[in-house]
Amino acid sequence: QVQLVESGGGLVQAGGSLRLSCAASGRTASTYAMGWFRQAPEKEREFVAAINWSGGNTAYADSVKGRFTISRDNAKNTVYLRMNFLKPEDTAVYYCASRSFGSSSYNNWGQGTQVTVSS
Repeated sequence: QVQLVESGGGLVQAGGSLRLSCAASGRTASTYAMGWFRQAPEKEREFVAAINWSGGNTAYADSVKGRFTISRDNAKNTVYLRMNFLKPEDTAVYYCASRSFGSSSYNNWGQGTQVTVSS
C-alpha cells in the first residue's frame, strides 16, 4: 500500500497562486503515476493533472492547462501541483492519487486538501 498526505491548500483571492504537495510513503517503488483530482460541492470528482513517475510525462485537464503545473521530486517521493491564476471555479477539495504498476486505475488516495478561491 501507498500512503498519501496532501498539504498546501487554503484560501486565496482570484488571480492568486497556491502550491499543493503530496508526500507518498509505503510501497512507493510500485508507483507508475501520480495525479491530482478535485471535487467541488455537489459535483463529480474530476481529473486535474497527472505525471508519470519515471519519465515525467504529464497530462492536464483542459480547464487548467496553462495555469497549473504538476511536478515531482522522486528523492522526496513528493508530487506538487502549482496553481496560478486561480479562479473561483477552481474551488474544490483536491485529492492526490497514485496508480501502481499493473493497475488500470488510481488505487491509492489521500484525504484531500481544501482550496477556496474568493472572487
